[in-house]
Amino acid sequence: MTYRLTVFLVLLFNITFSQNPLPLIPQPESIEIRKGHFVLNKETVIQADENSFEAQYLQQAIKQQTGLLLAIVAKSNVDSKIILKEMYPIDPYWSKERYNINISPTEVIITAPFNHGFFTGIQTLLQLVPIDKNETFVLPCLNIFDQPKYAWRGMHLDCARHFFSLDFVKKYIDYLAMYKFNTFHWHLTDDQGWRIEIKQYPKLTEVGAWRNGSMIGHYNEQKYDDKRYGGFYTQDQIKEVVAYAKQRHITVVPEIEMPGHAVAALAAYPQYSCTGGPFEVGKQWGVLDDVFCPKDETFTFLENILSEVMALFPSQYIHIGGDECPKTRWKNCPHCQNLMKEKGLKDEHELQSYFIQRIEKFVNAKGRKIIGWDEILEGGLAPNAAVMSWRGTEGGIAAAKQKHFVVMTPGSHCYFDHYQGDPKNEPLAIGGYTPVEKVYAFNPIPNELSNEESKYILGAQANVWTEYIDTPEQVEYMIFPRMLALSEVLWGTSNPQKYADFQNRMIQQFPTLDKKGINYSKAIFEITTKVNPSTDGILFELNSANDAKKIKYTTDGTDPTISSNAYANPIAITKSQTIKAAYFESGKQQSATIEQAFNLNKATGKKVTLVNLPHENYSNGGAFTLVNGISASRGKLGKDWLGFSGKDMNATIDLGKSEPINKVSISVLESQGSWIYYPKEIAILVSNDGQNFQSIHQLSLAEIKEVKGTVAVNFKSQNAQYIKVIATNLGKISEGNPGAGSDAWLFVDEIGIE
Repeated sequence: MTYRLTVFLVLLFNITFSQNPLPLIPQPESIEIRKGHFVLNKETVIQADENSFEAQYLQQAIKQQTGLLLAIVAKSNVDSKIILKEMYPIDPYWSKERYNINISPTEVIITAPFNHGFFTGIQTLLQLVPIDKNETFVLPCLNIFDQPKYAWRGMHLDCARHFFSLDFVKKYIDYLAMYKFNTFHWHLTDDQGWRIEIKQYPKLTEVGAWRNGSMIGHYNEQKYDDKRYGGFYTQDQIKEVVAYAKQRHITVVPEIEMPGHAVAALAAYPQYSCTGGPFEVGKQWGVLDDVFCPKDETFTFLENILSEVMALFPSQYIHIGGDECPKTRWKNCPHCQNLMKEKGLKDEHELQSYFIQRIEKFVNAKGRKIIGWDEILEGGLAPNAAVMSWRGTEGGIAAAKQKHFVVMTPGSHCYFDHYQGDPKNEPLAIGGYTPVEKVYAFNPIPNELSNEESKYILGAQANVWTEYIDTPEQVEYMIFPRMLALSEVLWGTSNPQKYADFQNRMIQQFPTLDKKGINYSKAIFEITTKVNPSTDGILFELNSANDAKKIKYTTDGTDPTISSNAYANPIAITKSQTIKAAYFESGKQQSATIEQAFNLNKATGKKVTLVNLPHENYSNGGAFTLVNGISASRGKLGKDWLGFSGKDMNATIDLGKSEPINKVSISVLESQGSWIYYPKEIAILVSNDGQNFQSIHQLSLAEIKEVKGTVAVNFKSQNAQYIKVIATNLGKISEGNPGAGSDAWLFVDEIGIE
């Protein structure tokens, strides 16, 4: 490398660095930028123990990124070296993951008390090294002190609904390591497949690992193929994954589902059910009624399985599921009913608690602990269990107040099987809307907890359920770039008020993802939209991670062109119309065209209040969603529905003055496989003072079903300022229906007034 070229690279580095922040994710706890630079080239050596995995990992990573193969030496006098320096004596205030990187013109020194800290620091260093085959690289002089806030920084992968190869599972672990996650939650069993070899029970994989077809399309379509599908991991493969993860300082937590989500196991061993079967490995998604029967022989079966599982996985926690367990079979099972009487259990929820506590005693006796989804709180929490709070944060709050450890994973922010962009432009997903910015805004510690109670929040994780994700490429698309946002949240350095800074650093990571061949979502470059109220109607706001001023739009439903309206300010919507918009760069359209139809009525943009707040998973734009002029899609359950779990929708719209009205409409949804049911009744009331309401009409469930979703009530014209619409939640789902015994979801959208 010539001196002239080295000088050129240094100048280029100084220009680039002055224009962009360090592209580090997660953002370190402390960064001090210093004058000068370090030159990485073929003369650079790694000074460390030659047998150190961390040193060998760094050597191979630099070779993959740059083509440079650096020598690992115990001692060196060369002027360019990367030193892995053990802290001695160990500072007791340094955690096992803490590290310091000090880059001077001649040395890069990574100091840590433990190998875990070296590995974490190496990930930071690798983000400073470009992925580019070259002979010389310039790094900024700096000093970083860094350590994470949360002990549990997790990513989950469901391999039961769709099976992923051993190579991809390892690649997934590599992704976690890149962004400093330390826990891999491996979902291995469910109704649709059993994926782990258990030597004492070979039928679990001979039978339970294979299904004779799968759902295609969305659950609502009820369509299936007839292709035999499946696969499983041998115990040797499991050991290989655990060892691979351990080297990268990642703990693998296995999940073996019980007492529900058990049909794949029962297809192989039906004697452990309430009815005796026969059963078929589940073809459809959702929750199936057949579960493990709490007989002594069932517990022996599960304990033998868990013994083999614990021999494979050294993790402190073993995940036993515990979620979505229908009580239908237990209610009709003589054994279960007799057991309840014998044990003094008042209902099937307490029977589930008995089941979980009995399993916990066994796991505790083996020196381990159980963790389960927040349903394990129902009927009484097992004494030493940890809880994963997924149905919101309430379960985590309750568990922490009871001094149980908690991993926060609410669907509102941490379900990466939800849509991340406009559902109209996204691959089919289960529903929900969780863009990057929402993930970045997540705070794992709820405000309801005291400082003492907050200590029980171990951290959080994202869940990747794979009913609608059947390829490695699609897994990558759903986790990237959202996992970058979560990594910074869990590291403890996120700041939602500075999302633009994070977004800038995130975008700088995209070339790295490109060069690694990772399939990631570019939804942040789509035009995003927001509807706000205004004095004369509503305002339609457009934005983009690119320059929003380069957005072009039309208001008559025609496709935008370079000569269309240039976006400068939110668009006033004062009549029913269709807006189309796209992003243009250098005279060419660079984004998909977004299309939004508005249908205005007397309620549009008016003040609306709710008695009950929607569930945080489906709160979207809040109450204003009901009067924003946008009708929700029934095909993709994304961002335009409000969802209420077990609660009524009670909305009052203030028209601002008394006006003649003769029609009220509201959209409701039914998707039983997702536990979404029509309301059992809808009541419409009117008032002129907001206090005294007169009933206008009340619709029964039969009438609602007849119109199939969009309910419109015509009545004799009368004057009113306040219109109250009450959609009464179905309540507990009745036996024989999906979700039996659980709270029904109520989904509502646009309220229209004419």
